[in-house]
Amino acid sequence: MNGVAVPLAGRSRLVLALTSVIGLLMLAWPLLLDVDPSAERVDPPFLFLALLPLILAVVAAEVSEGGMDARVLALLGVLSAVNAVLRVVSAGTAGLELVFFLLILGGRVFGAGFGFVLGCTSLFASALMTAGVGPWLPFQMLVAAWVGMGAGLLPRRVAGRAEIAMLVAYGVLSAYLYGLLMNLQGWPFIAGVQVPGQDSTELSYVPGAPVLENLHHFLVYTLLTSTGGWDTGRAIMNALAIALLGPAVLTTLRRAARKARITRGEVVTSGHVGEGPRH
Repeated sequence: MNGVAVPLAGRSRLVLALTSVIGLLMLAWPLLLDVDPSAERVDPPFLFLALLPLILAVVAAEVSEGGMDARVLALLGVLSAVNAVLRVVSAGTAGLELVFFLLILGGRVFGAGFGFVLGCTSLFASALMTAGVGPWLPFQMLVAAWVGMGAGLLPRRVAGRAEIAMLVAYGVLSAYLYGLLMNLQGWPFIAGVQVPGQDSTELSYVPGAPVLENLHHFLVYTLLTSTGGWDTGRAIMNALAIALLGPAVLTTLRRAARKARITRGEVVTSGHVGEGPRH
C-alpha cells in the first residue's frame, strides 16, 4: 500500500549520492576552506556555486529519465506550483512555512527521487514568485531537496497512526537540520570574520582556525540566532500541518499515485497493467 510510485534506477541513485556529497562540501566550505589567518575577507568557492544549478539540473534529468512519465511530471508541476503558493501565503514569518509539509508528504508517497526534484522545483518557483532569487537560492534548493529525499527514504512498512507520528518526528527534525545547513553557508558573512588584534566574539568565523573551534563558534551562533526562533517555528508548523492535514493529503496523493505508478518495465494505470501490443 505504501510502495514508491517512482522508484530510482541505479544510475540515478549514484548521481543523487554524488550530488549530495558535493553539495554538503559546498555548504560546509567555512569549515573546510584553508585561508590566511590574518585575512579580513573570506570568499567562498564561487566556482562550485556556479556549478551547483547545473548539477541540480543533471540530477533532475537523471531522475526523470529513470521513470517519470507525463502523468508523474504533471503531478510534479502541480505540487511544485502548490508549494510555491503555500510559501507565498505563509511568507516564512518567524519560520512559519507550509512548503515543507507538502514536500515531506510528496516525498513519502512518490519516493526519494521525486522528493529531491520536488524540493528543487518548489524552492525555485517560490523564489521567482517572491523575488527571492539570490546567491542563497541554490543552497535552499539543495537542502529542500534533501528534505524531500529523506522523506522518501523513511521505512515503507509503517502505516496508519504510526506513519503520521513518524512523519511528524521527521518534520520536526528536518526543520532544525534545514536551518542548521542554511546557516552554515552564510555564517561567515552574517556573523563576521574574526581578525587578530580586534575584539573577538564567540560567534565569528576564524580563518585558518581548527575545524572544531570554528564548529563551536558556528553552533553557538545557530543556537542564539536560529534554533529558538525560525527553526522552532518551522518545526511547529511542520508538526501541526502533518498531524492535522497529513492523513487526508496522503490519501489524495496515493490515489493519484495509483493512477500513475511506475515500475520497471511496466506502467500501471487505473489498475490495469500496460503489457504492450498483443500479437
